[in-house]
Amino acid sequence: MIKITCSALLFDLDGVLIDSTPAVERVWRQWATERGFDPEEAVHRAHGRPSISTIRDYLPDADHEAENREVERREIEDLEGVVALGGSRELLRALPPERWAIVTSCTRPLAMVRIRAGGLPDARHIVTSNDIEHGKPAPDPYLKGAASLGFPATECVVFEDVPAGIRSGKAAGARVIALQTTMSAATLKEAGADWVVKDCGAVQLSQDKGNLVLSFEPVAT
Repeated sequence: MIKITCSALLFDLDGVLIDSTPAVERVWRQWATERGFDPEEAVHRAHGRPSISTIRDYLPDADHEAENREVERREIEDLEGVVALGGSRELLRALPPERWAIVTSCTRPLAMVRIRAGGLPDARHIVTSNDIEHGKPAPDPYLKGAASLGFPATECVVFEDVPAGIRSGKAAGARVIALQTTMSAATLKEAGADWVVKDCGAVQLSQDKGNLVLSFEPVAT
């Protein structure tokens, strides 16, 4: 059993707190097919990154903002199968509100819709793609998330599920717990995760002298 102490927790949204994978994949497959790209490749590339970054990769000369609005519209409308992942609601409810933030590559409107769809507690601190210039895997999102809570990122623990997010958290100086909800444990470790667990339900929370204490048993890699 691993036991670590930190000041605050920073959570990715999709694949960490909620399962939106079916909806995300439906939207990106349709978008890619309509534009003549490989839908499976597009789905893989879109995971864990701001949607506008993927759009720029595929359509460098397009109206990126217009394309992004269309992807956002489709994702907001498609909530079928969007549910909370194991243990996420319980962990968030056990945390002091000022000690956690959601740091997502979603736009703010999409994030709010999915948070409600998953029945998650209201978050006082949310960083979305609308709030930063350089998205994951750059460190900016998690640096901003930590700053919003008033702690350095080095005192925070990031919860992520894909390589881009893991690299973002590590680049910010945080420790990263990866969840085996989207990709294999080996892939997550290769991306730089400090530990890999099944989901949020595998993490036990306590407090000691004002610090958060996380206890968990990592999965084998």
